Amino acid sequence: MRTERDFLGEMEIPRDALYGINSVRARENFPDTAPFHPEWYRAMATVKRACYITARDFIEKSSEKYDLKTLPIKFPSVDILKTLEKCALKCEEGEGFDHFIVPAVSGGAGTSINMNINEILSNMSLLMLGKKPGEYSFVDPIESANIFQSTNDVVPTALKVAAMRLLMDLEKSINRLRGEVEAKEKEYRNAIRMGYTQMQAAVPTTYGRLFSGYGDALSRDWGRVSRCLETIKVVNLGGSAIGTSVSVPNYFVMEVTRTLQKITGLPMTRGENLSDATSNLDPFVEAHGILKAHAVNLEKMVNDLRMLGSDLRGTSKISIPKKQVGSSIMPSKVNPVIPEFVISSCHKIYANDQLISSLSAQGCLELNAYLPVIGHALLESLKLLIASNNTCAMNLVSGVEIDPKAEEERILKSPTISTLLLPYIGYKKSGEVAELMKKENITIIEANKRIGCVDEKILLELLKPSNLAQGSFLLENIAKGEEKK
Repeated sequence: MRTERDFLGEMEIPRDALYGINSVRARENFPDTAPFHPEWYRAMATVKRACYITARDFIEKSSEKYDLKTLPIKFPSVDILKTLEKCALKCEEGEGFDHFIVPAVSGGAGTSINMNINEILSNMSLLMLGKKPGEYSFVDPIESANIFQSTNDVVPTALKVAAMRLLMDLEKSINRLRGEVEAKEKEYRNAIRMGYTQMQAAVPTTYGRLFSGYGDALSRDWGRVSRCLETIKVVNLGGSAIGTSVSVPNYFVMEVTRTLQKITGLPMTRGENLSDATSNLDPFVEAHGILKAHAVNLEKMVNDLRMLGSDLRGTSKISIPKKQVGSSIMPSKVNPVIPEFVISSCHKIYANDQLISSLSAQGCLELNAYLPVIGHALLESLKLLIASNNTCAMNLVSGVEIDPKAEEERILKSPTISTLLLPYIGYKKSGEVAELMKKENITIIEANKRIGCVDEKILLELLKPSNLAQGSFLLENIAKGEEKK
């Protein structure tokens, strides 16, 4: 064991641990079991690396004009910063994450997150320099690893880096699902199905139209998600504690976001008002609202497919893929597990949206203390949506199969198909056809023969799949029908 101290006292730390006293205090104070998102951890390392590069540039440029050793302010050496930079790059690749012991939900606006990373980077650097973990007189978690930084600018900036990376993955997953949906639209463009309103049979439509609706909704989702990058691209890096840049060199404030942009390839930009960017979290609220809208569209789609493929419709004319055994007691039962997973994920996202909105409003004066749980919820929603899109594409939509002929037979016996006759014989006469169909359980063709409302050739023409899919009518066709009568 090794002993570490802070102004609250001292603690025994495992000898080889890369974490330190601040991390252990956080773990004891915040007994949450939810793990911290590795994406946020890696993004913290990315932001730290940008800070070390910028700090090193500042020190090197300043040393050309001033003898820094004579100044009261003391900076870590360029060599130490280079070592920290190398270690930050390792952490970006996931190294050291098993020493990140701060849970997902913590108090303190993210100070524990920042200090756990600082301790990991310091101790990794010490090992790289041939020293032992905890020998902070050589590389200190605050004096060295936290140079020109504050929890209040580094942690939210890293959250935005992590979110932007996941947003790009989400865009790809939406397009993947949209591709599968569009393939089904094309495959079943003229496959007739009965449309439903309020869970009651309405008028004929096509499976192509059903899938086209899903495709257009996903297109809107993709457009909104792509604009989310613009929503959260403004960062407060360099703003220090409350956005006033106290104790931070002007050079660092001006350059660090540019450095971050360069090493990430992300469209980050420094906020014009760093105090605003520090205290107000409405960009996260706006971005998550877009994620919620996408979740709504996903739930609608999978719920439709689950219902259309269910046994409640009798012998279903649409089947969704059988993915796993559905019961431990009922042989051969298969459940719609993919829609259920997606629906469960969507409702978790709705809950996260409420959490993000309410806790963002809890920001007090210059800072919001609840950033850790807000960030956790945001990243969780992004990952759930990516997973939902990918499993929908791979395990649901791609395997949907439809029996168009069976559906056509059902439609011909549905009384609501008499709606097609409205332009020719009006509402009342069409109602008589519908009542006869219902009473005798016969097709519209047979009902029309008995009542003699419309020329049979016209009716058969109306019942062609291509015409049923079109829906609207041309007055000239009605006129031609009158001439034939």
